[in-house]
Amino acid sequence: MDSSNANKTKKIEKKVVIATRESRLALWQAEHVRDLLTERFALHVQLLGMTTRGDQILDRTLSKVGGKGLFVKELEAALEEGRAHLAVHSLKDVPMDLPPGFELAAVLEREDPRDAFVSNQYASLAELPHGARIGTSSLRRVVQLGALRPDLDVQPLRGNLDTRLRKLDEGEFDAIVLAAAGLKRLGLAQRIRAHFEPEQMLPCAGQGALGIEVRADAHALLEQLGSLTDRPTWLAVQAERAVSRALGGSCSMPLAAHATWAGDTLELHAALGHAQEPLQPLLHTSVREAVATDSAARALGERAAQALRGMGAEAYLASAAGLAAAG
Repeated sequence: MDSSNANKTKKIEKKVVIATRESRLALWQAEHVRDLLTERFALHVQLLGMTTRGDQILDRTLSKVGGKGLFVKELEAALEEGRAHLAVHSLKDVPMDLPPGFELAAVLEREDPRDAFVSNQYASLAELPHGARIGTSSLRRVVQLGALRPDLDVQPLRGNLDTRLRKLDEGEFDAIVLAAAGLKRLGLAQRIRAHFEPEQMLPCAGQGALGIEVRADAHALLEQLGSLTDRPTWLAVQAERAVSRALGGSCSMPLAAHATWAGDTLELHAALGHAQEPLQPLLHTSVREAVATDSAARALGERAAQALRGMGAEAYLASAAGLAAAG
């Protein structure tokens, strides 16, 4: 490396810019990573706030406008153009396959991965009256709510976390379902009336975890950020994301995947619903294996996907593809 390149690398290591969405939760996440970088590496960190297409389009469900990737494309453009060095994402919003030239540099220790029941009138899903209006942004939640309470009126709910809570408070819904992690990160745990245990509502791949994305050629930064990775979380989400990748996962696929540790054994649960007929039975599988490497974690996810295919997943996957095409 010549001296000019060495100086450039040194400069990047001492001053970094984080690309972030401008919602209150996204800013909390970026500030959390900023504080880690400042404390651990004495870096000077700035935030570059951005509005993504996913934030702008609120009148249609994500499955009809391009999926969760809409929340990360503008941030990746900032990385590619050199306006930012890294982007912080809720890992559940990150597509299973990153575009060429980008890598996940780190996955931080997971927050509570469960879904949360939020209501101003009712203490739990069981207390909701017949026909009650419940809001969610996720097809995964729609099909699992249908399995738990087929009598409810499940309606789409878009917007950032504060917008969704406001819609509940204004009486548009009797209850809404949100990720517990976001509420807890913003100091809003008191809004949670009940948690859905994974046995009731299985989380989506990566839920509760934060991912840090960088350009693949940012070698020094990749090495530096890699030390922030929580290895148990990393392996668990590798398995979860592998299920979706093996099934061609997209926002139009009502797929859940959640892995937990028992000693050195990773137990992975996965469930698939029907995108166009949400009251169809859920397909559910569970696989477990001693896991110590990335490849073993991904292989576990692929086993779960194969098991779902053996249960008749092809018809469900065709339904999801049809929904995506219609959108």
